[in-house]
Amino acid sequence: MQHTVTQDGEITVIALKGDIDLEFSSSMRKVLLDSIAKGRSVAVDLSAVSMIDSSGVASLLEAFQTARKRGKKLILAAPPDTVLRVLKLARLDTVFQMAADVASAKRALA
Repeated sequence: MQHTVTQDGEITVIALKGDIDLEFSSSMRKVLLDSIAKGRSVAVDLSAVSMIDSSGVASLLEAFQTARKRGKKLILAAPPDTVLRVLKLARLDTVFQMAADVASAKRALA
């Protein structure tokens, strides 16, 4: 998994690429929680994620809950079908706020 972090005002955009599995979920978790700890709302660009497993989903869920506790938002942007299928199986598609693309996520966070 690779990631890039960009700041846009009070919003952090974290773009993830590759597989988010047990090997990489802890590094993704750290990136997400570090951004939330800085007091920013987060848009997670999933458009280049090829696969996510339960450890990756758990890390996203922890980041979502942490953001909520701090009064911030976390939005998943452009989840591909493979990721969306996993979220739907876990019934998390009703928990996470999702946007069609990063621009839409940024508007929702503004």
